[in-house]
Amino acid sequence: MGWSLALIAMLASGPAMSPPPERGLAAPILAIHNRERTRVGVPPLAWSERLAGEAAAYAPALVAMGGLEHSDYDTRPGTGENLAMGTRGHYSPAELTELWADERSGFPGGVYPDVDEDDWSDIGHYTQMIWSGTTHVGCATAMSGRDLYLVCRYAPVGNVIGEPVLVGASLSETVPEVDGAGW
Repeated sequence: MGWSLALIAMLASGPAMSPPPERGLAAPILAIHNRERTRVGVPPLAWSERLAGEAAAYAPALVAMGGLEHSDYDTRPGTGENLAMGTRGHYSPAELTELWADERSGFPGGVYPDVDEDDWSDIGHYTQMIWSGTTHVGCATAMSGRDLYLVCRYAPVGNVIGEPVLVGASLSETVPEVDGAGW
């Protein structure tokens, strides 16, 4: 009897927050990123559990805000961030990632942020996905009663002002380790 009262109290205490659909998250998101990178001739990304953990730590903040706002760069030095939000049950994490990939149609190439004649933010998700100096990605989701939030973190950071998108950092640099002190 005690456990049923606790369950009723928990359910009545506010809007339900479902656990995010993390199982199987990496493979489809990584495949979309690497498909886009192959299109422009840059090496594939590796999945980083560390970056995924950092994304998972930030995703609930988006739920609390009820919208999208980038984390303070000081809290994620050396890493980039893409954010997306869609109606829960109507978008999957992969579909939200595809929205970033669809920005490719507005990308003429060039030096960031002068990569779009109207507004670089129209293609900024895409340029981070294909930034040639970026080697790792990790993503996580969170859900509110209405929306699905996707946070992806990238290392090393892309979208560096004054740098060409498809050159970025030297590709001959050593790739940071995935475990331990690296990404």
